Amino acid sequence: MDVGERLKTIRKMKGLSQRELAKRVGVTNSTISMIEKNGVSPSVSSLKKVLSGIPISIGDFFTLEIEEMEPESVVYKPEEMPDIGSNNVNLFLVGVRNKGRSMDLLKERYEPGSDTGPEMLQHPGEEGGIVISGEIELTVGFQIHHLKAGDGYYFNSNRPHRFRNVSDEVCEIFSANPSI
Repeated sequence: MDVGERLKTIRKMKGLSQRELAKRVGVTNSTISMIEKNGVSPSVSSLKKVLSGIPISIGDFFTLEIEEMEPESVVYKPEEMPDIGSNNVNLFLVGVRNKGRSMDLLKERYEPGSDTGPEMLQHPGEEGGIVISGEIELTVGFQIHHLKAGDGYYFNSNRPHRFRNVSDEVCEIFSANPSI
């Protein structure tokens, strides 16, 4: 394995300059440069020290594929949020590229007169949200609630429920529920 080239690749992947990495671990940037050019072969303890500034363990440095080290996406632009809704209800999913996520974060948009369908929804877990603009009618079990901007909700989603916009304006909600 080319330790120098691997260090350089991982450092750049993490968005660090040689100078920044050197500053983080208390060495000169020429030390980082020499390691990356394979001008010196660092001891295990020296390499561990350099890797602590990335940060990555020495085990991961030697065993993980470069693709496995790609940083997880944490920011999503509107065009990166697929619409998984229907019936004039937009459900924009945040974090679609994150593997193994345990919750779905949604930006919901209900056109006037739209709803989640004639059948009540029911699924494992809990869900909650906040009405950002407009109004929404939320039915949970036999209870009907009228929520306005600023109102929030949280309930066990095993209970039958549905959302319906009974107003003349668009309703937007930010919500979270278990990823199924």
